[in-house]
This record gives sequence, C-alpha cells and structure tokens, in this order.
Amino acid sequence: MNSEILVNVTPMETRVAIVENGVAQEVYVERDEGKGYVGNVYLGKIVRVLPGMQAAFVDIGLERAAFIHASDIYTPESGEDHRQAPPINQLVREGDQLLAQVTKDPIGTKGARLTTHLAIPSRYLVYMPGSQHVGISQRIEGEAERERLKGLIEAAKAEVEISGGFIVRTAAEACGDSEILADMNYLKRLWRALNEKIKVGSAPCIIYEDLPLYARVTRDMIRPDVERIRVDSRETYQKAKEFVEKYTPEVAHLLEYYPGERPIFDLNSVEDEIQKALDRKVELKSGGYLIIDQTEAMTTIDVNTGAFVGHRNLEETIFKTNLEAVTALVRQLRLRNLGGIIIIDFIDMEETEHQRQVLRMLEKTLERDHAKTKVTGVSELGLVEMTRKRTRESLEHILTEPCKACDGRGRTKTAQTVCYEIFREILREERAYNSDGYLVLASQQVVDRLLDEESANVADLELFIQKPIQFRVEPLYSPGQFDVVLV
Repeated sequence: MNSEILVNVTPMETRVAIVENGVAQEVYVERDEGKGYVGNVYLGKIVRVLPGMQAAFVDIGLERAAFIHASDIYTPESGEDHRQAPPINQLVREGDQLLAQVTKDPIGTKGARLTTHLAIPSRYLVYMPGSQHVGISQRIEGEAERERLKGLIEAAKAEVEISGGFIVRTAAEACGDSEILADMNYLKRLWRALNEKIKVGSAPCIIYEDLPLYARVTRDMIRPDVERIRVDSRETYQKAKEFVEKYTPEVAHLLEYYPGERPIFDLNSVEDEIQKALDRKVELKSGGYLIIDQTEAMTTIDVNTGAFVGHRNLEETIFKTNLEAVTALVRQLRLRNLGGIIIIDFIDMEETEHQRQVLRMLEKTLERDHAKTKVTGVSELGLVEMTRKRTRESLEHILTEPCKACDGRGRTKTAQTVCYEIFREILREERAYNSDGYLVLASQQVVDRLLDEESANVADLELFIQKPIQFRVEPLYSPGQFDVVLV
C-alpha cells in the first residue's frame, strides 16, 4: 500500500492529511486558536475533591477545570495496578499542587482528563519517569525482535544512567543501539530541563508542551509504506527539515516542499473528502449507503443496501454490501476521528459464516488505524459493538458548531471555518483569473468576523495578492454560504 502525507499550512491553522492509495484516510487540524492539549504536562492546583466519584477537579490554567480519577494518580503502593488506588481524599486535598499530563482534550462541556502517570514521547521511545515497566508496541509482533529490543533498552538504561520505564514504539522495529541511545539521551536531557521548570513553577502553569502538528507528523505518523511528506509552506518545510535532521534523520529523504499552484489539499480530492465527512450519509459504490450519527454518548453507524439489488440472491446482496461497508466505515472512523463507543448496525445476515467473515474483515481493516480499537463482537440485538480511543475532538466538533436556527438539532460550519474557506477561495481565484479586486458576499456573522477578529489576516492577504478585498452582507445567506466575486 502506497501512502503519503500532505501538510497544508496557513497563518491561522495547520492541516495534515494521510493519503493511502490516492484516498484520504485521516485528517488532523490544529488551529492557533484552540490547540489540542493532549500530551502537555501541567503543574496544577486541586480545586475540588469528590469522594463520591473518587475523583478531583484540577485547575491547570484552562477555561474549564480538568478532571482526574483516583486510579490515575500514581502511588508507590499501587504502582502499575490502577485498581489498587487508595480513596481520593487520601491522595489529594484542596489546594495541593499536582504534576499531571493531559490524556484527553476538553470535549463538549467536559474538561481535560489528567493522569500523573507521565509519558514523554520521542521518535522511538516513550519515557515514563514514575514507572519501571519496559513495554514493546503490540504492532511489533516478532518474538525475537521484541526480546532484542528489550535487551537494547536494559543495556541503554545502564549506559545512560536513567531511571524510569520505557515503551518501545512501532518505529523502533529493526533499529540499532545507536538510535535507542540517542533517543534515551534526548529524553534524559528533556526530563532534567522539565524538573528545573517544576522547581520554580507556580500552579497553575505549563511544564511541557507537545510538539506542533508538523513536527508530530514526522515523529508519530511515519510507517514503512509512507513514500513522502509534502509541505506547502517554505517556512514550515525549513522548520520541519531542521527538526527531522536533528531528531529523525532516517526520514529526512521523505520530506518535500510543494510549490505547486494548485492547493495541496485539492490533490487527491482531500478538500472534497473533508466536506463529505461532515455529512450524515456516506454513499457506497454499489448503491448502498451508511448513516453516521455522532452523539455525546456514542456514535451509531447504520448500513443500508439502498439501490443495490445484487445479481444472485438477497443473502449474497446483503453480504457483499456489508463487506463493502466495512472498508467505508473504518475509513470514516479515521477520517472523522470518531472515538468512544461505536455501534454498527450491519444488515442482518442469516448465515453464520457471513457474520464471521464480516467481523474478521472489520478487525483486519482496523489494524491500520493509529488509534487503539477493540471490537467486542455481536450483541444479542445483532449489533456490532466496538470502541476507539478518543483523545482529541472529532473533525465535526472542530469544524462545526450546533445550529442556532434549529436549537442544536443540526450543525453548521463556524464563522471561523467559513472565513478560512473564503481566504482559500480568494487565493484559488487569484491563481486562475486576472482581477482588480474581490467582493465577498456572506452572512452577517461571517462578515463581522472578517472585519473584526480576522481583520489582520485580511490585511495580510490583501498585501500578499496586492489587491483590495471588499465585503457585503447578504441577509438571506446561511452561516456557511458565501460567494467571491471578481471586480
């Protein structure tokens, strides 16, 4: 399988798409406003202890207080066994300072989720200063290789003189002792620097911030089948190149600057796939379709035959539709970044062998997912139940907001998202046509943002294209509707 990574950078946001065999499989969005917090380490202050929930709220400097459960607070007595946690009021008190790491971003009305089991990642290793455990990624399957890597870790720990536990990441498969030693030395220096910050820090404050998205791409998303990483910003390309040459030189040859006039996300129709990922309905090539409904509690996926009538009999038609649906729905899980509990309602199959093959294909297709997944099987109601680890907001939550016109029953794009689409459309028109200027027609909400919060970005864009941009409110336009007119 051939895959590449596309990195689209603007002053307001960075977007990354993982493309496999010419089709977008995953999309990551990081905006200057509202960056993710997963992986960040904070020195927080306990603001409320909840004995009934065995949990506490922690002020880490964000808008909403973060949440930590007793099982996520490390103690020498419980060690690695989270089930042996003492009562929460024996672990923390109001006003205490707590060093903790974010494991889940704030989602909806919930604050960030924390743990004191710190995990600091590098290219090949994850360092756990409060543990002595040495683990190997489950994706490294060969027993001989797993034993070899364990031996390398133990030898490197003695040479570097570092205490703590490590998890060997998938990228470390087949790497030598020099790479492991370099990674471990880097982590030792980093942890020493973090300790200095902890000594002088006053809660709430940030101690460690994870890398920006363009750097995490080269650290976390490289697989053997990745042929290239294309970046459409020269400045970001240079930064990424410097980072790669310093920390991951073995992937330096994959990095490319993309100077093309065609927007990079128009390649492989990534922009179109993002728009489709906001729809409830997903069409299948056979004529069948999926209906995907995302709620706070879970995500449900309903499989339907639609116009597909097959060529042999009903059972064969249902079986083929379900098999096709597996590939499509797994791709949608990755593309939309859906997490938590997921219920799949396949079309009922009478033959047990067909059910078994569909389940087996689902498990096999999920193997390429970066997120941890678990299929629990078929329930008594014939529904397939699975979970997918949720750490960041879904694509829908990032790009859209509850629709005010329908009391939250539907969703519409945020004014910020529409503004960025307008900027991209103006750049697209500028490359294609010769115009003296542009007139943007949009809703009141979007025009207000363009003239206020986005005014600096508008000025930068006018300077870049050397042409004026005007705005006019169209009262009948919906929040997501706009037109860019050449003047």
